[in-house]
Amino acid sequence: MSALLEVQPETSAASRRQRGFSLIELLIVVAIILIIAAIAIPSLIRSKIAANEASAVNSIRTINTGNVSYSSLCPGIGYAASLADLGPGAGLCVGGANIIDSVLGVAAPSKAGYTFVYAPVADAGLNAQYTLNANPAVVGMTGQRYFYSDQTGVIRYAWGGAATVASPPLQ
Repeated sequence: MSALLEVQPETSAASRRQRGFSLIELLIVVAIILIIAAIAIPSLIRSKIAANEASAVNSIRTINTGNVSYSSLCPGIGYAASLADLGPGAGLCVGGANIIDSVLGVAAPSKAGYTFVYAPVADAGLNAQYTLNANPAVVGMTGQRYFYSDQTGVIRYAWGGAATVASPPLQ
């Protein structure tokens, strides 16, 4: 019996210390996570910028289409006097209201990191032309390119400054 009592599992100091992670192991894991994040974040920002630019181009198309509808519904006015005339509510032409949504159909719309500037050009009391610019709210964060369109429906872009009629068209 005495031999049985003497044989007990040996508990060493090394086995007692291995109950959790050491500080160095945790620091290594945190460093690896930070390296992965440093690689992934610029790609996420570029993806967000590309999505914002695509949204701005789509919004310009929406406004152009809305203006064509407005000019056909309100031939005495021509194109809308402001983007608010295309949106909800009563504008200069009752038949032209509610053509575009309440996000773009306001006086100074902002959507997906872009601000929109609309200016009609009157000729003999009729809005015969217009210009439309979409500018990034924060260059490099919400968008890189500036966009422009007019009554022709051609969307143009520029880098580093406002796009104009002389800017290259989107392909």
